[in-house]
Formats: sequence, structure tokens, C-alpha cells
Amino acid sequence: MSLQVPELDISRLDHDTEAFVAEIGSAYTEFGFCSIGGHGISTQTIEDCYAAIKAFFALPTDIKQQYHVPGRGGARGYTGFGIETAKDSRHPDLKEFWHVGLQTSDPAPHECLYPNIWPAEVADFQRATYTLYTELQTLGTRVLQALALFLGQPQHFFADKVNYGNSILRPIHYPPIGPGVTASIRAGQHEDINLITLLVGSHEAGLEILRRDGSWLPVTTQQSAILVNIGDMLQRLTNHVLPSTTHRVVNPVGSAVNKPRYSIPFFMHPNPDFLIKTLPSCITADKPNQYPHAITANDYLLQRLADIGLLKKPQ
Repeated sequence: MSLQVPELDISRLDHDTEAFVAEIGSAYTEFGFCSIGGHGISTQTIEDCYAAIKAFFALPTDIKQQYHVPGRGGARGYTGFGIETAKDSRHPDLKEFWHVGLQTSDPAPHECLYPNIWPAEVADFQRATYTLYTELQTLGTRVLQALALFLGQPQHFFADKVNYGNSILRPIHYPPIGPGVTASIRAGQHEDINLITLLVGSHEAGLEILRRDGSWLPVTTQQSAILVNIGDMLQRLTNHVLPSTTHRVVNPVGSAVNKPRYSIPFFMHPNPDFLIKTLPSCITADKPNQYPHAITANDYLLQRLADIGLLKKPQ
């Protein structure tokens, strides 16, 4: 097995389609992760977003907390430190984060597509974060085109399934750990909920993925590359032909315990009313359907948000 996540140039999808699709399919079959270059997202766009989120997370906690909306699972706005807990973990993650969603018409295409919230204290926050949101949405659509071809579907198979998806840009701040012992880590081992995740900022140490042999592989990328991984919704849709991969963010060691860490994942979701029903092409005699009962994307999301402590579980 390879010792690093493959890096592929997404621009090859247009002129070297067959080879690119085979390579990206192989990368996701083996790792569930792939590093994407050639995406065209400017360094300035990424730097502007990082500057804006760092300015926000530097605000006093009482100001940040004003942007928390109770009862919505952190769907928009601010979620404070130590709230989210990885599924099946007893210890909360050492992070705080913000959620930016799709800017929709009024009324929105679905009731769960809430309006965005913007912090008044950071003047450039809305422009910087939503610019990156839209560019990652475009890149995610391109990755899904390649995956559709790998699955034997038309290239634009996902186009009408993600055009008002409940996708989320999640700027994350992991504060300095400091001295002492903690049972928590920055992000406990988990699999993502959505179709695919695009991660900006994976050049910093800490991210690890669980390889098929049970060992943990530290993952970093070149500064401009964007790490893209499979989420559980796509795993379910494809009957594990495209598997999601367990990953975590471990605590730093040495002098790095006194430094913060930031990252910006973009969780690409299907439309809330999309029915996640196993693709017939992914069911064979040797690979029977593991998910005979279909579920809407929104119902699946609500179940998983309850699992990680962002929503209350039904009594």
C-alpha cells in the first residue's frame, strides 16, 4: 500500500478524462482521500478567508457566543469550544467553529436551508468566507463529475442532486492545548456525514487517516492543494464502492502545544430532499445491498447530528 495520499490535477478531467477517472477512483477505493491540485482557487482567496476567521476567533467568548443559534445543531453561525463530540467518544473535541451555508432565495428551496449569520465585528468576514464557499462548491461539483464517471453514471449525474445542497463551510479553530493532560483530542476519530469534504489547510500537522491495515497515516499536503475525502452519504449511496475513511486530528507535541491550529473544511451535501438509495450499479451478487431502506439526506443528517451532540436525540 502507498505511504501517502495521491495528488491529482483536476484539470485533467477535461483532456485526459479516462485516465484521470481511473486514477481518482483508485485513490478513493484505497484511501477514501485524495489531494487535488490544479483547482484554480487563488492563494489570495484562501488567505483572505484565513485572515477573516482568525479575526473572528480572536474575539472574546461572550461576543462569539452571541452568534450561536440554539436548537439548530450549529447549522449556521457559531458553535463553542468543547460542544461537538465524535460519535461513540466520551470526550468532546478541543475546537470551536463557525458554519456558513448556501445563500438562497426567499423562501428557501427547503425549510432546513437557514439564512446565514454574519459577525458585525469582522468587516470582511462575509465576503471572504462566501467567496471561498462558492469556489469550493464549484470544485466539489467537478470532483463529483469524475466520481460519477467512475461509477458508470453520466458525468453530470449529481448536478440536479446538489444544486441546493445543504453544504457547509466550517472554519475551525483549535486553541493551544497548553500544559497538562487531557483525555480529549482536537478532533476524535470519525467519518464525515456528507457526500465529499474539501479541506483547505491540510498542510498543518495533526490530521491522520486510518489505513485499511489499521494503522494511522499522518496527512499533509502542499500549500495550494486541497484534500478531498468521501463521506458516509456517498459511501451509503455507492454500497461502499466509494468508502469513507476514519480520520482524526491529534494533539500537538513539544512547543506546538502552545500554538493554535486552523482549518477550513467544506462539507458538500446533497439537496435535503434527495433520497439516498443505493445505486443499482453498485449492487452485485458478490456485493449485496447493505442499505435496503432509503433515507432522505436531511433525515440522515439529523440522525448524525444527534450522534455527535449537536442536536438532542429523540426520546
